[in-house]
Amino acid sequence: MAVGPVEHLVIAFPGGRFSGAVAPALAEAVSSGAVRAGDLAFVRRAAGGAPAPVELRELDPEGVIPADTAEGGAAAVLSSEDIDRLDRGVPAGDVVAIVVREDLWTTELARTAREAGGAFVAHERLGTPGAEADEAAGDDIIDRLERLTGLWKREILTDAEFVEQKTRLLSD
Repeated sequence: MAVGPVEHLVIAFPGGRFSGAVAPALAEAVSSGAVRAGDLAFVRRAAGGAPAPVELRELDPEGVIPADTAEGGAAAVLSSEDIDRLDRGVPAGDVVAIVVREDLWTTELARTAREAGGAFVAHERLGTPGAEADEAAGDDIIDRLERLTGLWKREILTDAEFVEQKTRLLSD
């Protein structure tokens, strides 16, 4: 069986405020065939700094989030060491969702490349330009718009990316 790139995503929820909106989005990505969920773990960093697993039902006691969000995925792949390494830097009390996923759309591309004598030699996820700056700066909308404009003026963002991110920022 061909395997596409496997990646992990770490999504932080400050103060443990987890709305559950991420789980249906992941379920949609799985059901559409875009990704295969390999593992899904929720972790809260305790006051002493130790990570503690959190059950989905603790975050969603009413059961609004489908319990089978990772249905169709592989067996659990995250070890306790992985979880400890991946959620470092998360403040005490915050909850993180750690998602391991396989990009299924690339399996056909990889197969075709191999048949043509090629091979994947690198795979790297690039961050969204300015995302780190936005996170560090907090919620001041004027500062965020100015930073976004600066990225656009330095041609780090294309016109389309600038408009898209500005629209998203103003709609939040």
